[in-house]
Amino acid sequence: MRIGVIGTGRIGTIHANTLSRHRDVGSLILTDADTSRAQELAHRLGETAAPGVEEIFRWGVDAVVITTATSAHAELIGRAARSGLPVFCEKPIALDLPGTLSAIAEVETAGTVLQMGFQRRFDTGYAGAREAVRTGRLGRLHTVRALTSDQAPPPAAWLPVSGGLYRDTLIHDFDVLRWVTGREVADVYAAASDAGPAMFREAGDVDTGAALLTLDDSTLATVTGSRLNGAGYDVRMELAGELDQIVVGLDDRTPIASTEPTGPPAADKPWSGFLERFGPAYEAELNAFIEVVRGERANPCDGREALQALRVAEACELSRRDRRPVHLAEIPGGPASAFA
Repeated sequence: MRIGVIGTGRIGTIHANTLSRHRDVGSLILTDADTSRAQELAHRLGETAAPGVEEIFRWGVDAVVITTATSAHAELIGRAARSGLPVFCEKPIALDLPGTLSAIAEVETAGTVLQMGFQRRFDTGYAGAREAVRTGRLGRLHTVRALTSDQAPPPAAWLPVSGGLYRDTLIHDFDVLRWVTGREVADVYAAASDAGPAMFREAGDVDTGAALLTLDDSTLATVTGSRLNGAGYDVRMELAGELDQIVVGLDDRTPIASTEPTGPPAADKPWSGFLERFGPAYEAELNAFIEVVRGERANPCDGREALQALRVAEACELSRRDRRPVHLAEIPGGPASAFA
């Protein structure tokens, strides 16, 4: 199998390394807007660098992995669909609903595969939480608390094109909340703060956000996020039911300290970022993509699933801006497909 990797930045490099050593991948063709970066990575991996996207399609590949800037995702997804190629794409499909819906339509018209990069679905902790909910271990689920906090903010130049805290970061929480619980979000109420560094205000973004979500079975969920969590990278999900309570992301590297005399000590080596925390999950999602391309399994996260997470993010942005509750029915594109 020959795979084209479009984008060789931080996550593209991780994915190229994983694919290059996969037993079912014979070769890679790498390209990037920064041609020297693609060439350096290709040389290091013993793969081929292409001068541009056109060559990826002209030279012939069996599948495409897209890890470019978000603004290019939808166009590249459409290009691959029209070429009859299966695609793995980092989230999101696009930063707006029209672009997302248009790309999904191209994929569905072509009858090709689009697998989205929501890696938390492949994390052992989240998978365990899903199993606990589905087997009834927790009883009736009544409360979910999810959070994502970055140790340090992204570069200032990234903020204006990122889509904002809800679309860029908390969209992972929205997706995995649906995946773990098997429920849809019915309405949201969101608030945020831009009281941190001036670069957030200048970009029209926020550095800290929170949302109260009501699921379609009346379960309540809170989702919070921050770009400025100096203690370390913190990603957790707590699920409380009438019979039991569990937590994802609590281990000896969780960047939190107890004030209780008998509480656990602070982490000696807290998580520094998402690539470190979710390294095995990133590898697992690409292994799944290869299996999908080979026809060995169903798509674990298609474009329609990504659309639903974006709809929640859009609802949160609308709620934050208008300072009011927002029903998901106000946001085009629903409802989602049923969960297995």
